[in-house]
Amino acid sequence: MTRFFTNGFYAEAPGGVIRLSDADSTHVRSLRLRPEERFVVCDGNGRDYVCRLADKDKTSGSSGTSGSSGSSGSSSSSSSSVLAEILESRPTSGEPSIECTVYIALAKGDRLDYAVQKSVELGARDIVLFKSERCIALPSDAAKKTARLQKIALEAAKQCGRGRVPGVTMAESFGEAIQQAARAALPLFFFENEEELSLRKALDTGCDISSVSIVTGPEGGFEEHEAKLAGSSGMLSVTLGPRVLRCETAPVAALAAIMYHTGNM
Repeated sequence: MTRFFTNGFYAEAPGGVIRLSDADSTHVRSLRLRPEERFVVCDGNGRDYVCRLADKDKTSGSSGTSGSSGSSGSSSSSSSSVLAEILESRPTSGEPSIECTVYIALAKGDRLDYAVQKSVELGARDIVLFKSERCIALPSDAAKKTARLQKIALEAAKQCGRGRVPGVTMAESFGEAIQQAARAALPLFFFENEEELSLRKALDTGCDISSVSIVTGPEGGFEEHEAKLAGSSGMLSVTLGPRVLRCETAPVAALAAIMYHTGNM
């Protein structure tokens, strides 16, 4: 079923009515949904509402609840919004049982697009971008970069049935990213020069993996002093095996392995 997100919507169901945002209303119209067709509106907090197009005659006096990109502007804007009648409320099945945040070094081209999209599909809780010493491409406008990647995360969350939209943020520095990542129960620093501790061994130690950090490097890999900083901050240096993975492949491979190990795939 087609999926939409709202901005923290709460309502009694069935029988409630949701007013979709202008953007989602336009999307609904483009889909040419029939009155009997079902679609899902998610509150972004792990709950789904199975809906159908509401009968305008019965809901003309309802103020409804706006969606994530909606506006509380003019009445003409509200009148053009699509109303969704709630038929069923249920927990979202697409959220994993662990919190896994992915820290990705800035990369050139569309590599970040791929890494963000696939990380969302695989169940990342949040995604943090950071600058490493060997990063080749640095955005001239970090806010614009993260905003675009956040849209990619939103569309990926809709497509794969997530119960929340992972946030995409930019750490101010490598050190800040490492400090954040080290707070996880299992903080993993993927270093191409690591030869002893594999990801499998790290996961098989029986340690707490309720929350996991995945830190992967840029095209040129990490500098030795960056790896030392990660180690002194409490992160585990691990390897993804004998093959050198591309910067957009490494976070996806690590996340998939962790989700499989924890029964989330």
